[in-house]
Amino acid sequence: MSDAPKSAFELAMERLRKKDAEAGIQEQKLTDQQKAAIAEARSIYEARVAERQILHRSNVLGARSAEERETIDEEYRRDLDRFASDRDAKIRRIRDGEQPS
Repeated sequence: MSDAPKSAFELAMERLRKKDAEAGIQEQKLTDQQKAAIAEARSIYEARVAERQILHRSNVLGARSAEERETIDEEYRRDLDRFASDRDAKIRRIRDGEQPS
C-alpha cells in the first residue's frame, strides 16, 4: 500500500463502495459483448444527434418568425431528450443482461 495521500475522488469512491456494500449492492463487471453493445448504442445516439443537428440548423435558417423559431427549437430539444432517454434505456437493458434490440 502506498503512503501517498488519497485524492478527494479516491476517498469519495471508497465511501460509495462501502455504502453500496452495506446496502447489499454488488459490483457487476461488464462482459466484452456488453461493452461493445453499449458502445454501439452510444454511437447510434451520436449519429442521430448529428443528423438532427443538421436538420435543426437548416430549419432555423428557413424560419420566418420568432414564433416559428421557438417551435423549431422546442422540437429540437424534445428530440434530443427522446434520443438520450432511448439511449439510456437501451444501456440500462444491456447492463441488466437483456439482449440488445
